[in-house]
Amino acid sequence: MPEKKQRPLSPHASIYRPPAAMMTSIMHRISACAMSFMGAPMLVWWLWSLAEGPRTYEQFAGFASSWLGTCILFGLSWCFFQHLASGIRHLIMDIGAGFELKTAQRGALATFAISAVLTLAFWTVLTLK
Repeated sequence: MPEKKQRPLSPHASIYRPPAAMMTSIMHRISACAMSFMGAPMLVWWLWSLAEGPRTYEQFAGFASSWLGTCILFGLSWCFFQHLASGIRHLIMDIGAGFELKTAQRGALATFAISAVLTLAFWTVLTLK
């Protein structure tokens, strides 16, 4: 009986490293979903509490200033800046620039760095007031 040929194994999840462009694309979609499913209700609640009066606004402000509300708002601000940076990257690519492999990889990684810096700067300014 002939000996079976050893076939190569597919990359295992523990050794596979997804490319930066793939992670940027995934995070672009996740950030859009987070802003839709968490950001929109928070915005509606905020606007409704403003229209309803001081007592209702105090309830919203109490939640927003709690640890859970702050975490949600921090996450939403990061989602906004990540989505914005990724959208600007796509706009640049739409004009035909940034398709070289190294440039595309750097641009994808830059979206994460830019969103982190902008989020931290935003919250630093917010907490200084």
